[in-house]
Order: sequence, then structure tokens, then C-alpha cells
Amino acid sequence: MRKILAILVFLAVVFIGYTWKDLFLTWIRSGGSIAILVSILFVAILVFFPVMPFIAVTGIIGAVFGTWIGTFISLIGALLGALLMFTMARYGFRDWAQRYVRKYPKAKEFETYFENNAFLSIMFVRIIPIVPSPVVNILCGISLVPWYTFFLASLLGKIPSILVFTFAGSSFVNNRTTSLLIYAVYFLLIGVLTAIYMRKRQLGQEKE
Repeated sequence: MRKILAILVFLAVVFIGYTWKDLFLTWIRSGGSIAILVSILFVAILVFFPVMPFIAVTGIIGAVFGTWIGTFISLIGALLGALLMFTMARYGFRDWAQRYVRKYPKAKEFETYFENNAFLSIMFVRIIPIVPSPVVNILCGISLVPWYTFFLASLLGKIPSILVFTFAGSSFVNNRTTSLLIYAVYFLLIGVLTAIYMRKRQLGQEKE
């Protein structure tokens, strides 16, 4: 029953996000209290199904509400979506997902890594997205990671990227060059850090 419910919730989220995308964006751009709630909901939906690039939506929210309020809104939405996916994985289809993960050593390796180094590892992959966010949510959900550890690590790990995207979005209307430069520097930094991590990981495996 829980598996069926989890599947229905997932399909409903995807359907709403896909069919109501334009309406959501219209509400968000209108500003006001309703726009705040809609923004949170839309960001949460993006965690499940990227009907639009996350960077674009957080940028729009930043342009409408400003850097700090926009960051707060996007952060709540992202955490809400992550917690919902985490809960669905843990209580909806945990047994099925664990059987699936066992077929793929790399996925199992990350699951073990999250369990053994829960807080720091989750925060790390949130800051440097070497593992896709939905995969992190699901692997943490089917593992032994406590929900509060997942929540706090995700909170701290998501702040830098959301803050950067929101600030760049809020700056785009008045200064597009600055906004694009912020995006470029951020992605360059993430690329360099990812390359360093992968290189160290490769050297570690060669020593073993």
C-alpha cells in the first residue's frame, strides 16, 4: 500500500509540475503572498522532476523577491522537496530500492559512504554536486542516515548555491554582465573542485 501511495504521489507531483509550469511562473512573477507559497511549491516540485532548470527558477525568484527573501524561499522549497523524497524512499519503496542498489556497486558504495560519514558527506555533495540531488535524497532515504542529520547537512550544503543563484538572478535585470559573471565564476569553481576531488579519488584507488 505504501509503495502504491509513494508512486501516486510521485506521479501527481510530476503531472502538476509539467502541466502547471507556466501558471506557476505567472504567479511567481506577480509577487505577493500567494507568489511566495507558489514559489516554495514549485521549487519543491523541481526536486522531483526538473520541468525547468533549478538555476533559472531560483534566479526568477531572486529577481522578484530580492536576494535574501528569495534565498529563504528557494531554500525552504528545496528542503521541502528533498525531505518528501527522502521520506518516500524510506517508507514507500525502501525494500525495492535497496534490492535495486545492490545490483550497482557504485550506488551501494555511495550509500555506505553516506552512512559512515553522514553529516559531512551529505553536506559535501550538496555543495559540490558530484552526485545528482535526487540520488542523494533516495540513497539517504534507504540508508540508515537519521532524517535530522539529512536535513541539517542538506540545509548547510544547499545555502551556497541557492544564495549565488538567487543573487545572480536579482542582479540580472539591472546588470546582466555582472549576473552572467557570477554564474561563470561559480560554475568554474565547482568544476575545479569536482576535478580535484575526482583526481584525489582516482589516486586513492590506484594506491589500493
